[in-house]
Amino acid sequence: MENGHTEGEVRLESLVKRFGDAVAVDDIDLHMPPGEFFTMVGPSGCGKTTTLRMIAGFERPTSGRILLDGVDVAQTPPHRRNVNTVFQSYALFPHLTVADNVAFGLKYKKATSDERRRLVAEMLALVRLTGFEKRKPGQLSGGQQQRVALARALILRPRVLLLDEPLGALDARLRKDLQVELKALQTEVGVTFVFVTHDQEEALTMSDRIAVMNEGRVEQAGTPQTVYEEPATLFVADFLGVSNLVSADAGPADGSGCSLRVGESTLRAVQGAINSRGDVKAMIRPERVSIEPHGTPGANRLPGMVEHVVFLGSFRELHVRLVGGDLVKAVAPNDGTEPPFAQGSPVTVHMPPDAIRVLAPG
Repeated sequence: MENGHTEGEVRLESLVKRFGDAVAVDDIDLHMPPGEFFTMVGPSGCGKTTTLRMIAGFERPTSGRILLDGVDVAQTPPHRRNVNTVFQSYALFPHLTVADNVAFGLKYKKATSDERRRLVAEMLALVRLTGFEKRKPGQLSGGQQQRVALARALILRPRVLLLDEPLGALDARLRKDLQVELKALQTEVGVTFVFVTHDQEEALTMSDRIAVMNEGRVEQAGTPQTVYEEPATLFVADFLGVSNLVSADAGPADGSGCSLRVGESTLRAVQGAINSRGDVKAMIRPERVSIEPHGTPGANRLPGMVEHVVFLGSFRELHVRLVGGDLVKAVAPNDGTEPPFAQGSPVTVHMPPDAIRVLAPG
């Protein structure tokens, strides 16, 4: 398969899908460049699967355009679009061997039996299943069945491969292994992957870019790092990863950024909606919060009390109740020593100005 990355561009323009009075997809615009691993992520009912089904051709949009390499395919039937779909259920034929399952799509192509054998061998090598040709799906593990489904889809050399929660049926350990495999496979074949998941960690781990969806709209699209570190809305901040959201009253700061009043204390923030005034949320990730001994002096520090110390294997999570009433989580690596702060300890919470992001309500 070629890595030219010149085909497989998807553009969604003003895309709307209504089911009766319900709006499933509400006027979205997205661009997926050729050869990109693009993920749509969001809670159940946010419109991500409906969007994927419209790209595949299984649903017709109410309005808007679906451009595949510049050609509007919104009214084109599924079999006439150069896209293929892998579902969570795999949909393998139980009575056919692995080789016959992978070759199934080729029966509509003019391929000789030698070409078919060569292509099947290539695909099984690609998904590391050489030697499994004669097995039936029932003799395979869930992860192996998933790879057969991928090989069957990729053998047709689609410009775009659509993946609808393809790892959803697998156990946690296997999911993690297959996330890495799937990203490596996508890089190797150079096909545009459009991936749908509700698993935020999966989206952050695998994607070149992600779109966070909510109630039929795209809340934010960008690289995983940008969307994680610079969430544009409260929803994105709360949905992607663990975030601390502290209620604050925003005002002008001396110098850069803005001043955030939390209880009797003041924080300075230099990220996000720093021109906001009045009620806002101060967002900070747990890994940027430091827990210090009670009474530690210095700027950007708040008093609090440790409510819980949660053991999570390789690290501990400290839950600290601030004097203002909000709960803040901080993480500390588990280095084999006893945690310095026990439940009930008064502490000081340090939030650096560059780690706080101001989010305006609404």
